[in-house]
Amino acid sequence: MQHPIKPYINEHVFEQVLKLLNHDRLTVKVKSERKTKHGDYKRLPNGNHEITVNSNLNSHRFLITLIHEIAHFEAFNTYGKWIKPHGKEWKHTFQRLMLPFLNPQTFPKDLLPLLAKHFKNPKASSDTDAALSLALKQYDAPNDKTFVFEVPNGALFKLYNGKVFKKGNTRTKRIECIEIDSGKLYLFNPNAEVELMDL
Repeated sequence: MQHPIKPYINEHVFEQVLKLLNHDRLTVKVKSERKTKHGDYKRLPNGNHEITVNSNLNSHRFLITLIHEIAHFEAFNTYGKWIKPHGKEWKHTFQRLMLPFLNPQTFPKDLLPLLAKHFKNPKASSDTDAALSLALKQYDAPNDKTFVFEVPNGALFKLYNGKVFKKGNTRTKRIECIEIDSGKLYLFNPNAEVELMDL
């Protein structure tokens, strides 16, 4: 039976990734798109472990997300359950697991410098790295989405849940946006994908 991840990653790294997943109590599931996350890891009540990754990710983001979640599993096995989810133990594990993949056979040359920079201190989500997130987006299938930072100031945009916002000022790391219906101020990640509204 074909492994569920096979259609989603580059063929020449498939065996390498399978070795990382070779644990009796670890399963991987590929899920339909979830708007709030690319993947997740959880320890199940029966003591087994489960990793899920979204099916709509391009092969580069899929691999990064999968290794991110494997790092949670490895960090749990090595350091126990009391560590912070994205603390130093996870960071070191993620760096160690990702290093063998950071080469031109696995990733396009334009992504490698951005990945090298990102993995000096990996964050909870690659989406918070603006340059890397934008570069990875170039490998997505075409869609009508844009990033919040690309929206002109004062323009309206819509989220996947239908809520409409008006773009405001940019702070150091976030962008102020007003929800039209409630008038409430929200802070957006610059790389949040939204739908620009025609005026």
